[in-house]
Amino acid sequence: MSALEFSAPPLIPALTPEHEELQRMVRAFAQKEIAPIAAEYDESGEFPLETVRRMGRLGLMGIEMPEEYGGAGMDTLAYVLTMIEVAKADASHSTIVSVNNSLYNYAIYAFGTEAQKQRYITPVASGQKIGAYSLTEPMSGSDAGTMESRAVLNDAGTHYLINGRKSWVTSGPVADYVVLFTMTDPELKHKGVTAFIIDADQPGFIRGKKEPKLGIRASATSEIVYEDYAVPVENMLGK
Repeated sequence: MSALEFSAPPLIPALTPEHEELQRMVRAFAQKEIAPIAAEYDESGEFPLETVRRMGRLGLMGIEMPEEYGGAGMDTLAYVLTMIEVAKADASHSTIVSVNNSLYNYAIYAFGTEAQKQRYITPVASGQKIGAYSLTEPMSGSDAGTMESRAVLNDAGTHYLINGRKSWVTSGPVADYVVLFTMTDPELKHKGVTAFIIDADQPGFIRGKKEPKLGIRASATSEIVYEDYAVPVENMLGK
């Protein structure tokens, strides 16, 4: 068979009518609601909260999450199509959509308990609350094995006390909940890292400086400082 005769399989599976309908809907929304305000928000750096709320009501903040958790109950291809159409209008909005859907929602959906899914996915997938993901630190970058933040179990075994500084937290200035990675056993390095679901409305959660950026400014980014932040053991995500 010659190279001209070879027919490779399609890189993208055929779109279903549901995918096509979603793509048309997201494209129309993005061009009508996002594109006209993108430059203004990028210049001011203001977080586009009302637009995010509207995207939540359309199911775009929890595309792959089941409907019982406030999501749209669709698949990964639907998520990709949404990202393409939103990003065409504004990269800041697509960054917010991406973090909420993938790094935050999916992490809890894949590893969380039923109680965690009900409490922490539902309000974010529906756009009522904002989620964030926090791994990077000033001195370690994204090298999880050298993180300096610590979570220490209290004597009663009910809470972990968290201390440390996180950097470059996307949606950090506005997040209601955060999937946080920190050290519980430093001697094990990267195998001593544990994830927790953090409620930002608790003592010891301190939003640090908002980062000035060259672009994607409407997607707010900041440091977060933890000072004796007490997180219940039931907020541990996974093992």
